[in-house]
Amino acid sequence: MRGSAQLLPKSTRYDGILLVLFLLSLPLCNPWVHGDGVGYYAYARSLLIDHNLNFQKDWKHGNQSFEMSRLDAQGEILPDQFTRTGHLLNHWTIGPALLWLPFLVLTHAGVLIADKLGAHVAADGFSQPYLITMALATAFYGFLGVWISFRLACKFFQERRAFLATLGIWWASSLPVYMYFNPSWSHAHSAFGAALFLWYWHRTRGERTIGEWIVLGLISGLLVDIYYPNGMLLLVPLLEAFVAYWNELGRRGDAAAYHGAVRATGGRAASFGRLFGAHVIYLVVFLVVLLPTFISRKIIFGSALATGYLPIDQWRWKDPAFGRVLWSADHGVFTWTPILLLAVAGLLFFRRTDKAMAAYLMAAVVAFYGVISFHFNWDGLSSFGNRFFVSLTPIFVLGLAATFDAAARAWSERRVRILAPVATAVFVLWNLGMIYQWGTHLIPARGAISFREAAYNQVAVVPEQAGRNLVSYFTRRRRMMNRIEQEDVNQLRKQQEAGGKQ
Repeated sequence: MRGSAQLLPKSTRYDGILLVLFLLSLPLCNPWVHGDGVGYYAYARSLLIDHNLNFQKDWKHGNQSFEMSRLDAQGEILPDQFTRTGHLLNHWTIGPALLWLPFLVLTHAGVLIADKLGAHVAADGFSQPYLITMALATAFYGFLGVWISFRLACKFFQERRAFLATLGIWWASSLPVYMYFNPSWSHAHSAFGAALFLWYWHRTRGERTIGEWIVLGLISGLLVDIYYPNGMLLLVPLLEAFVAYWNELGRRGDAAAYHGAVRATGGRAASFGRLFGAHVIYLVVFLVVLLPTFISRKIIFGSALATGYLPIDQWRWKDPAFGRVLWSADHGVFTWTPILLLAVAGLLFFRRTDKAMAAYLMAAVVAFYGVISFHFNWDGLSSFGNRFFVSLTPIFVLGLAATFDAAARAWSERRVRILAPVATAVFVLWNLGMIYQWGTHLIPARGAISFREAAYNQVAVVPEQAGRNLVSYFTRRRRMMNRIEQEDVNQLRKQQEAGGKQ
């Protein structure tokens, strides 16, 4: 019955509204490669244009703040940037490049054809057609993540509540920054991968066919290819497996129930062997999909298991940032993006809807939170909010929808119909103002900020400046980005000088 069912329910007006909002938002896409994005985009450009993993051209085309610690005064790459294999130390993941490449291949073909026709567009991966394609592709994947999250939430809650929760997480979290402003980073891709993974996992709950286990393995491998901490979401099928084995033990213990299940399924009742075989197939497919990561690590670092990041034994095991990750002025999750507090709280309410799934999701969230808390760069350095948690976008949508649903149960449907949209609008407006402040360096891009200053700016500065700068963003974007980059470089130099004096 499930095999013949539609992959997704019939579209509704809410799907159309989401699509229209996405299309209207596309002018926000910022076609630049910046910061960490240099490393992510380098895989796609180098493979497509140079057919290798030699990233020297990419490092030399990087933005100024990226080059500061990687190039010398003559513009040559510093010796400490090379690994023992002679490759540049590119520790960023290859997954985003895998998602960009289908679009970039078409763009490259178009550029080559246009060049033969006299257009004289550089077919080097750095010219505008490639960057525009990369930015639009990132926005596309980000929107798919948002839309799939909405569709997943619709399976549990009224469409109106799922829609409102989707809008809230889309525009009141860190996602817009990495979906539009910094599209060369990996986080919008993570939102897509996580949403696809959870949606498909839920759709195939129960006794999956071998084909469904293979597809789940494919999605799981891609999820980790995109961003390593996304692997914490794999606790969901892992815990599901533990429960399945435990239930099988219980059924084996009740002989009558077990033989009844065998007769009812024509001899196809689940067994340890069948479960184990399915899980082995899933694991094999998962590892096969990780081959691009393993191969690239082997080429760059000389070991398929090397990441290029600080070794795990040097993480903050004795000084975890549990509280700071959530509440710090230095990119705390709840202090910068307060709507996520309602979303996380909603996972407790979600237990009323699906107790097992809520437990799996909460375990994944706690594990993800733990990884970030122990991480040496728990604040994300130059980050809007705590950017790592964009990976949990579909879980946040479910949680926020559950909060709206619980509020309607506790108060009244009529009251929540008014209060929920108003509260969501307030969170969205606050977040957009913070994004503006962060993007224009009214508040520091790195380190702690003053929320008193930020609140003042929200009222007194942002309304006066935002309209004018929004016009510049659309009409003189390159000049505006150069100015913002120079301000970022100046702030970074001041921080380095202050650190050197201490």
